[in-house]
Amino acid sequence: MKKKVFSLLLAGVMAASLTACGSKPAETTAAAAEAATEAATTAEETTAASEAETKAEAAGGTFTVGFDQDFPPMGFVGDDGEYTGFDLELAKEVANRLGLEFVPQPIAWDSKDMELNSGTIDCIWNGFTINGREDAYTWSEPYMDNSQVFVVSAESGIKTLAHLAGKVVEVQADSSAEAALKDNQELAGSFGTLQTTPDYNTAFMDLEMGAVDAIAMDVIVAGYQLEQREDGDAYVILDETLASEEYGVGFKKGNEELRDKVQATLEEMAADGTMAEISDKWFGRDVTTIGK
Repeated sequence: MKKKVFSLLLAGVMAASLTACGSKPAETTAAAAEAATEAATTAEETTAASEAETKAEAAGGTFTVGFDQDFPPMGFVGDDGEYTGFDLELAKEVANRLGLEFVPQPIAWDSKDMELNSGTIDCIWNGFTINGREDAYTWSEPYMDNSQVFVVSAESGIKTLAHLAGKVVEVQADSSAEAALKDNQELAGSFGTLQTTPDYNTAFMDLEMGAVDAIAMDVIVAGYQLEQREDGDAYVILDETLASEEYGVGFKKGNEELRDKVQATLEEMAADGTMAEISDKWFGRDVTTIGK
C-alpha cells in the first residue's frame, strides 16, 4: 500500500514537473512573438521615414531667392502682407517647374554678397544689374533691359542733367545707380550733395518733403512707382538717362549647375508665353528679352 501511494505521489510530482517545464517555452514563445512584432513595427516606421526622406529628396529641396523687399515692382510686400513682385513671380514659376519649394528671402541689399556666399540664399533675383558685375557672379542670360534715370518734382524746373548741378541727389546704397554715378564723376561731382538711402520708398518720402531734389534709380522701378502713387503726376522722369543696363539672375560664382537649370526653365517659359504673360500683368506689355 505504501509502495502504491509512493508511486502515485511520484507520478504526481513528475506530472507537475513536466507541466512547469512546458510553461516556460510557451512564455518564451509569446515574448519572442511580441519582440518580433515590435521589430516589424520599427522596421515599417523606419521604411516609411526612409521613403518620406527619399520623396523629399526627389522633390528637389528648396529654391531660396534673395531680394530687396522695398523694391517694387520687382520684389516687395503686397497689401496682403505677402511677398510679391514681377521677379518673385518669375522665380516662383521657375521653382515650381523644377520641383523645388520656392522660398522668398528678404535681404539687406548691401549684404547680398554675404548672404549668397554663406549659402543663406541660392541666388539674387531682384532687378539685379549685370553691367559692372560681370565677373562677380555666375549669371543667367539677361531677361530684361533697363536704364538708370533721375526722378524729380514736376515743379522743380529741372529738365536736364545739367540742371542737377548744385542739387541734392539721393540713391539707394550699393545700387546700380550708385555704381553708375561713381563711374560718371563729372556728373556726380556737379551735384551739391550725393547721398544714399536704404530703399526707394524712403527716397520718395525725402523727395516729397523737399529734403532732396532728385532720385537716381532704375527706370522700370521709377515708372512703376509713379503709376502706383496717388501723387504720381507730381513727379517726372528726366529724358536723359544715366546708363543703360541689363537685368539677370545672379548666382554664387561657379554655381553653373543651378544657373543652367534656371536658364533652361526661363527659356521654356519664354517659348510657351508664360514670361510674356507675367510681364503683361505687371507692366502692361512684354518687357522681357529672352528669346527675342
